[in-house]
Amino acid sequence: MDSGHTGRYRLSAAASPPRWEIGIYAAGALALLGIAAVNLWKLWRSGSYPAPSPFPNYDYRYLEQKYGTAYSDIKQKQRGAAAGSKPLPSRKASLRGADTCESINELGSLELMSRDLGLAPYGPLKKSVSADSLNSVSSIGNNFGQDFTVGQVEVSMEYDGKAAALHVTLLQGKDLLEKEDARFESCFMRISLLPAEQIVGISRIQRSAYAVAFDERFSIPLDPAALEEDSLRFSVFGIDEDERNVSTGVAELKLSDLDLTVRPFNAWLYLQDMNKTVDTVGEILLSLSYLPTAERLTVVVVKAKNLVWSNGKGTADPFVKVYLLQDGRKISKKKTAVKRDDTNPVFNEAMIFSVPAIVLQDLSLRVTVAECGEDGRADNTGHVLIGPAASGMGITHWNQMLATLRKPVSMWHPLRRN
Repeated sequence: MDSGHTGRYRLSAAASPPRWEIGIYAAGALALLGIAAVNLWKLWRSGSYPAPSPFPNYDYRYLEQKYGTAYSDIKQKQRGAAAGSKPLPSRKASLRGADTCESINELGSLELMSRDLGLAPYGPLKKSVSADSLNSVSSIGNNFGQDFTVGQVEVSMEYDGKAAALHVTLLQGKDLLEKEDARFESCFMRISLLPAEQIVGISRIQRSAYAVAFDERFSIPLDPAALEEDSLRFSVFGIDEDERNVSTGVAELKLSDLDLTVRPFNAWLYLQDMNKTVDTVGEILLSLSYLPTAERLTVVVVKAKNLVWSNGKGTADPFVKVYLLQDGRKISKKKTAVKRDDTNPVFNEAMIFSVPAIVLQDLSLRVTVAECGEDGRADNTGHVLIGPAASGMGITHWNQMLATLRKPVSMWHPLRRN
């Protein structure tokens, strides 16, 4: 074929390319447009478009719809970012900035209900990893991860080192008996020292169990060494028509969890119905703190102990997942590293969530200890629910965090199967 014919063929092919080639180009263009549309839709759904949300865990439109005019501060931040003032970081940039080592170091020493945990042997805190997938099983019932509570009592304690005495004050109580239980006409509280189960105080009989003002003080002779070994048990007893005393609720505090030699302790304790408790599958030590100026919630997964593997397994590789929940919705999720074949793993990892202060009373944390299987699937060992909707230690821990803003407070929580 001469050069003239070749040139005319090339010109013809360029002017009218084959149909299959046109189909390929069209399909590619449609695919790119589809990808762009999906990404724009995801940005819109996440609340990061057309301007970034000041709280990367939240859709700002959802917050505005839920809280209305009370959300004015957050809306003002949003307008500032859209108007070109100091730009607010994007979702990924915010998470990276919040997870810096400097912000973790700001936590200071972790304390167990005002007692230094002494984590120096475990090294510095590590950053947990974010987990983008929120699709794991999470059916959360009304009593998910909760104890069965039958009321609460406010107590105060202080230790007198010179007199070697522990002073315990029963301040007040709420709903000490179930309202639908008409068997009991009155009630009283008893304080016992464990493990000897020595009775060290009995309150006056109360005719009303739903709003009780005790204001009773008991002094317990106690050597300083016993503060590391003993516990206090607070028990409420209902008195039936035959004048029999029936135990209806119990709360226990380990004195080793409280630094009573340094400062007094005051808290609401949630009484558990011991007839309805669920078997535990281990314990987990968690630290919580909230920094109001940065509106940042920090959860430190310290360690777990006495884990019981699921399905009777003899060994497993545990890790911890922490979900941020609001109105039954999973807002964010983070997880720790996997520990190999350890029923008492030490994680010592910090998880930092960006949380507006306005949602704190609607927020919950779901903490799950899971086992990493050989096939890559994770079996759940046990769960803890922490927040205002929880009960027992879950709500006690949350209230202590809110009462001591900026300061980490740690507690042990029993793990319960779902």
